[in-house]
Parts: sequence; structure tokens; C-alpha cells
Amino acid sequence: MADEVRQAARYHGDEAVAPGMLDFAVNVRAGGPPPWLVERLGSRLTDLGRYPSAADVHRAVDAVAARHGRPREEVLLLAGGAEGFALLPNLQPRLAALIAPSFTEPEAVLAAAGVPFTHVVLDPPFALGTVPDDADLVVVGNPTNPTSVLHPADAILGLRRPGRIIVVDEAFADAVPGEPESLAGRSLPDVLVLRSLTKTWSLAGLRVGYALGAPDVLARLSAHRAHWPLGTLQLEAVTACCAPAAVAEADEGAVRLAQLRSEMVRGLCAAGVDVLDGRAPFVLLRVADAELVRKRLDEKGIAVRRCDTFVGLESGYLRVAVRPEWPQLVRELQEVLR
Repeated sequence: MADEVRQAARYHGDEAVAPGMLDFAVNVRAGGPPPWLVERLGSRLTDLGRYPSAADVHRAVDAVAARHGRPREEVLLLAGGAEGFALLPNLQPRLAALIAPSFTEPEAVLAAAGVPFTHVVLDPPFALGTVPDDADLVVVGNPTNPTSVLHPADAILGLRRPGRIIVVDEAFADAVPGEPESLAGRSLPDVLVLRSLTKTWSLAGLRVGYALGAPDVLARLSAHRAHWPLGTLQLEAVTACCAPAAVAEADEGAVRLAQLRSEMVRGLCAAGVDVLDGRAPFVLLRVADAELVRKRLDEKGIAVRRCDTFVGLESGYLRVAVRPEWPQLVRELQEVLR
């Protein structure tokens, strides 16, 4: 049973996608990075014969610091946001509280490290509640994957207690126009924000992200980390994607994505599909027999994300990414549900 739980925690939507399928299972925004980013990364290929330079690291850190208005000492570059979770055991928590349903990587990492943790399972509409008083580490997604719920920043800050660190997974925060509930720009001694660049910029194969937090927390988090944790191309990607022009481009894309999401939700609701309210670039659906629906869609060449691997969503839910091909998904869903 323990092995099955660990396997479920490490399940990823790309496992549902075979070549040629219409992919609603993975939340990467596009099929690949924009041409300007490909060109910029390509210009650094001839530098791969050398180790990443200190100048490259400094430029990347400075770009992140400027993007969020933080001192550079409050920035830690990561090989993808998931590396931030991999480093959490370095904080040596006595008890971690994992807000669920949510991204399962923290559970897998803490379990492997032998760190005690408990799930705080939220019921629909998944509003934040209380966590155990003795939890000295709390992990919450905002917006949360897979529920798509965007928690008020004040509700997250209401979880703060002396001696406790709040970890906020903001992997999808830049997909919400204006990032209204983000804590990335606030310097707080007990709040650690994890960010990913892989979703918005379609860099899932490169692994790029960063953490924002107090210098002492970042020092504990990065203890015993390997030298050169990020390569030259990753550092270049961070610098490029945090530049003002790129941030403006991402903001414009977030507005378009939100409009597309609204159209998709209206279409799903008009088709009689039960859609849960949210703000993320994916939609949580409630269906009578999720496993059967998923298999039927799979037979029709459409991949959707199963949700029974998430604690608190053991049955009756599917997650679908926001895609311009949503009318095809709606048509096939109508047929399957009939």
C-alpha cells in the first residue's frame, strides 16, 4: 500500500498522453517556447563547453529580484519549482501540514525523507481552514493544482504562527491576470514562495524556477546542495523570462488565457458538465464515473488528467487544461456522458 501511495504521488499528467492525442492533461501553456526565447537559448549553445559562470548566476538572480521588487539575498534559483519541494526536508520540520487536494510532490518528498506530515483536506469549494497547531511547516498552492482555487492572500497569511514557515506554491500565479493574491513581492520572514517558469514559457524540459524568502530560510533550504545546480541554459532562461518585456508578454498571455478559460467554462456548463469555480489555467470537473469517462475520452484520442491520485479527490473528478480546442472536448464529453 505504501508503494502504491508513493506511485500515486509521483503520477504526472504526461503519462496519459500518447503521440497524436489531443492533450488536456498537461498544463504547460503551449507546445514549445516562443521563437525569441528559442533563439536566445540557442545563442548560448556554444557556451556549453564551459561551466556556468558567476556572471550568469548574478544576472539571473538580479532579474528575479527586479521582477518581484525583492533584495537579491531573498532569491534562490531552482531547477524547476519542484526542486524547491525536494529541498524542504532541509528545513527539518517536526510536522508538515499539506493543504489538500494539491500538488503531490511535497508528500512524496517528505515521505521519502521520513518527515512527519499530515494532510489538511479541504471540502468543495476548497476554502482554507485551520491547520494543526503543532505544524511548523505548511504547504499550500495558490492557485491550487488541481482544484484551480485562488486563495485570498490574507487567508494564507492567517495561517502564520510563531516558529512556522508557510510555503506557497505559485507555479500558476502568473497565469492569473495581475497576480492579485501573490505573495511573491512581499518580504516576510516566515513565508517561502516557490515559482516555476516552465508552465508559462513551455520550458518543462529545461526545469527552471526560483524561491523567494528570507535569507536565513533560503540558506537552510539550500544546505548541502550540489555545486552548479543550474546549467547555463537554465540561467539564461531565468534572466530572459524575468526581463520586463517578457513579464509584459506573460501578462498579456494571462489575459488571453483567462478569456479562453471563461469561454471554455461556459461551453462546459452549457453542455451540462459540473465545473468547480476557479482561476487557474485548468478546470476541475465533477463527473459521476471519472475513470470510465477518462477511458472513453482516451479511446477518442483525448487525454485528461485523472484526479484519484490527489488526496481528497479519490473519485468523481477530472482536470482539464485550458486549450483553444475545448469545443472538441465538450462535444466528446457530451457524447460520453450520454
